[in-house]
Amino acid sequence: MRLIPGFTLFRRTSSLVANPTTQGVTLRGLGSTGASRSLVLWDGIPLNSPFGGWVYWTLVPPDELERVEISESAATSLFGDRAMGGAIALFDREPSPLRLSFAYEGGNRGTNEIDAGGSYIFHGRWALSVTSRDFLTSGWYIVPHSIQGPVDGPADVAFATGTVRLDYIGARDRVFLRADVLAEDRNNGTVLQKNSTGTGTLAAAWSHQSDADTFSALGWYTIENFHATFSSINADRTVERLTSTQSVPAEGTGGAAYWRHGGSHWDLLAGGDFTRVEGYSNEVFYPGGPKVAGGTLTQGGAFAQGDLTFGRLRFFAGFRGEDAANGTAFWSPSGGLTAGFGHLRLRASANRAFRAPTLNELYRDFRVGDVVTLANPDLRPETLAGAEAGADWIGRRTSLSLTLYRDSLHDLILNATQSVAPLLITQERENIGSALARGGEARLARALGPLRFEAAYLFADSRAATGQRIPQVAKQQGSAQLLYHRGPTLLAVGMRASGLQFEDNLNDYLLPGYAVWHFTARQALPRGFALNLQVENAFNRVIVAGYSPTPLVGAPRLVRAGLRWTLP
Repeated sequence: MRLIPGFTLFRRTSSLVANPTTQGVTLRGLGSTGASRSLVLWDGIPLNSPFGGWVYWTLVPPDELERVEISESAATSLFGDRAMGGAIALFDREPSPLRLSFAYEGGNRGTNEIDAGGSYIFHGRWALSVTSRDFLTSGWYIVPHSIQGPVDGPADVAFATGTVRLDYIGARDRVFLRADVLAEDRNNGTVLQKNSTGTGTLAAAWSHQSDADTFSALGWYTIENFHATFSSINADRTVERLTSTQSVPAEGTGGAAYWRHGGSHWDLLAGGDFTRVEGYSNEVFYPGGPKVAGGTLTQGGAFAQGDLTFGRLRFFAGFRGEDAANGTAFWSPSGGLTAGFGHLRLRASANRAFRAPTLNELYRDFRVGDVVTLANPDLRPETLAGAEAGADWIGRRTSLSLTLYRDSLHDLILNATQSVAPLLITQERENIGSALARGGEARLARALGPLRFEAAYLFADSRAATGQRIPQVAKQQGSAQLLYHRGPTLLAVGMRASGLQFEDNLNDYLLPGYAVWHFTARQALPRGFALNLQVENAFNRVIVAGYSPTPLVGAPRLVRAGLRWTLP
């Protein structure tokens, strides 16, 4: 996903060492406050934190995924407010009659990972799948060596995950029950700054298919507890003082029901969904004493979307009505058309969407170094009116896609600077008024025998009405990759690049552009074994990832190698 221009977390730091509250994802230049503006689904179940909207990427075992689907805009009316900036869907691989796998990888910077998983089908229609993942790295210093002081230490992570899933695979009915859990501990780059998370989800889904209709329902319950400590640091980084501790318990419940009808020339999907989230930020300030803030958000929506094919043309339209969690309704229409001419497809669409502020943005303060960001219980929902047009060429060996887009944003939520002092910068989450995100993207793929070349580019001009660039959005982003795959051998070398961007809404702190290279190799061996090698940031490029206001740096060169065994 990192090779897709526009796919960004809040900062440029790796999710291996970044605070989980900065791991919200956005697509196509909408910017971020740490909360995602894109919805992430794992087998149809939301992966975004119910309290803060960020994503615990460490929860998902990548080797157990079958595919990833990405929609980079809210062109559909199916999803709720968390998909204002698009949606990412992760799908587990289908259960096998008997499959076992075990892998170990080790690398530089004290990195060790053990993965295990498997599935088993019994009585013809029942399947049990189990995965586990344990990861540990000693990490790296996130401030440059030239300014490190006695208070600095590596930012690191240790986590363990586990997933159990039970499937019933009938001729017309499918049911799955899944339980997953994550426990992780992180040091955030100094002696006193740490965080830990425990989270788990119970989920269930059912679908029934007749000749032309499908009925589906799903439900989920997530519990989460996040702990963190914050500190202040003097100018020469010799003294660190604990400023606050924080404990954030939260839980979320949700469900949805769908009906899908398929015809020879038309399709219709309709349904409804709801979510309820409750969470509290329990803080103790030094000095100052305790503070508790939080509450409950309840949202629900109903939607319908259909398409009609008429010769070369396909029309689609949708409509969604949703409670914006503040007692008012929000309407999200969408529509568009496609036209096919052999290998060429033309497309255009328009949509309206919104995002309600999370409990994290409403009630939780936090501190990064000497930058304090305050919550704001008076935040209003963000709104977006978007349009895009594009063309796709799909040939036997070559595919090319071009897209132009324009998103008009209102009441965009950003961390707005309130005051600047030598040892303290104060920000507050605010609705900044209107903003405009516009640009274009291009993607090219070319296959020639065992070789495949892929390239992508995004131009994203995202600005507030006052002229400042939206923070955390690079105007130029791109990637390229060359793959060789023949028989048991897979080799890939690639590059991803980003232009300059700004850390803050005033555009005072500039983050220079960068380009990093990666290398991947996989060699299958007899008896189900395979060797793996991965090199990220191969030339050890120093990446300025943020300011606190001390410069923060991104991931250095990371090398991992390992052995995987699979019983197919």
